[in-house]
Amino acid sequence: KCLLHSFDPTSTAASSTMSKGAFQLGRALREAGAHLKRAGETEFFARHRPTLNFNGAKPFATNDTFVAPSASVIGDVTNWDKSSIWYKAVVRADQDHSITIGFSSSVGEGSVVKTLSATTTQLETGLPPDTYVGHYVIVGSGCVLKSCRVDDFVLVGDKCTILEGSIVSDHVILEPGTVVHPYQHIPSGQRWGGNPAQKIADLTMGEKESIQEEAEKIHATALDHILEFLPHGFTYVQLEELEKKAAEAEAAK
Repeated sequence: KCLLHSFDPTSTAASSTMSKGAFQLGRALREAGAHLKRAGETEFFARHRPTLNFNGAKPFATNDTFVAPSASVIGDVTNWDKSSIWYKAVVRADQDHSITIGFSSSVGEGSVVKTLSATTTQLETGLPPDTYVGHYVIVGSGCVLKSCRVDDFVLVGDKCTILEGSIVSDHVILEPGTVVHPYQHIPSGQRWGGNPAQKIADLTMGEKESIQEEAEKIHATALDHILEFLPHGFTYVQLEELEKKAAEAEAAK
């Protein structure tokens, strides 16, 4: 006979004892599970989904794009080849505006890339309020990018903010903590910093070349992470999707 059934449910003391027993049992099970995980080096699946469809829009990523398990890529997002979205970063295109992450570009830990709300159909410049990150762009940790354009070969330092309508031209370095105000333009080949962003100096040829070199190093690191989390690669997923579409097309004939 179960010991718990011997208690009178109308008794306060019995209810208290049952609650304590359930708490202790739950804690024991959690501790046992944690011990088994450490002992057996077992990997558990998380419920978090790094990529998420939204209102029919599906994020696109190539087979050498790295999206960290704790990152979130949502809606109308296009990730070019060799791009990477790092841990706890959020790329959120859920407001009827698109986001593009260019070739060999990266979004650092905890950064947020988003757009203006769906109620804003165009910027003051007449352009759509999409967010565009060009090729060989490094977005540092803890940054916020919103309905802006960042051209190729740009290094965005940690905790920078780039607001709507602003344009960061190619071959630019933004110092950590820089705030690019709405509709501000950062010319090509310069180093900027501060709030609001102000020019600090022109970049040397070596500084310009170092941006691409650093972007390629980040991609090399991302490849190691891809192999760690997906030891058999990601191509098989795309192959399965193609086979599914082919089967659906055949069935529709």
